[in-house]
Amino acid sequence: MTDATVADRTAIPGSVLAELADAFGVGEVREPRHLADGLMNVNWKVDTPAGAFALKRVTDVSLDRLSRNLGILGALGEDSIPVSAPVTTTTGSLVAEVEGSVWCLFPWAAGAHVRGIDLSLTETASLGAHLGRLHLSLDRVCDRGLLPAVPDTVSADVTLPERAVEKSHRLSEAVVARGIGSAFDAAVSAALDHRRALITKHAHLRPQHGTPAGAHGWTHGDFQYRNLLWEGEELVAVLDWDRVGVRPYAEEVVRTAQVQFGVDGVFDLARVSAFVRGYRTVMLLDVTALVDGARRLWWKRMTDFWQLEFHYDRGDYSCDELFAADEALLHWWTDRLDQVEDAFTTG
Repeated sequence: MTDATVADRTAIPGSVLAELADAFGVGEVREPRHLADGLMNVNWKVDTPAGAFALKRVTDVSLDRLSRNLGILGALGEDSIPVSAPVTTTTGSLVAEVEGSVWCLFPWAAGAHVRGIDLSLTETASLGAHLGRLHLSLDRVCDRGLLPAVPDTVSADVTLPERAVEKSHRLSEAVVARGIGSAFDAAVSAALDHRRALITKHAHLRPQHGTPAGAHGWTHGDFQYRNLLWEGEELVAVLDWDRVGVRPYAEEVVRTAQVQFGVDGVFDLARVSAFVRGYRTVMLLDVTALVDGARRLWWKRMTDFWQLEFHYDRGDYSCDELFAADEALLHWWTDRLDQVEDAFTTG
């Protein structure tokens, strides 16, 4: 990413800051500081006469969905989930629209983002229990009518191998057409060749139908260390509620475990088991659902190229750093498919 691209993404014009300060009624904003932990949305810490706040520009969620999701945080907080309810605008809205962008503001929450492998096994199990309590609390919020009723069934797309190979070829062509001959372009070109071979070799192991196993309900959608704050051994804040949605519970458990404990190209399987064990002390989720969820996420990672689509289709390089790590983990995971799935069932 060029310096100009970074500046475009992280800088806020003074006129926008002034309009936001007026919209939220917090007084003059002093020296906004960009927070580098976010990937898709962009966040800043801002100091004002009314206190310190986290300012967020939301880039990939519709206004209606964002407003709905932010509207449940007060109820979750009343149910002992560690959340920060958003600041309302002077007109009572949970979001502000300024110069074509959507913004929300939260009281500043102290704490540290801790990678999954830096949690102790006890903290890891505690994190799993937190996710279980969050799922139960979202169910209660739904019962209160703050979220739509959960449908009787959910489905999940299973990408056909032919479709994934076709997409990989299109991206290989995009590397040639839109790349600049960088080291990243060269690595991507080689990785796409390897991915096509991997898809072809292991296509028979993909999920065979579109109905996930196990229970489903409202979920956070991005429960992982970039959106969690710890103070010592305590989880003190769950952030980033943009992606609240109905999903199989196993899908969120497995995805969280992958992002938390799939680090430096390998899974920390002991922590995967501890995390699942903690979750299952709160939420009953059978091993069939967990194995199904793990296999579905593996195939999704096998056939998904979203970081490259961001880079070559959108000109958005903010997620480039994830590609190499995810590619390494995919190869490690594929070589140990049964071993990884066993870790999800021994919790």
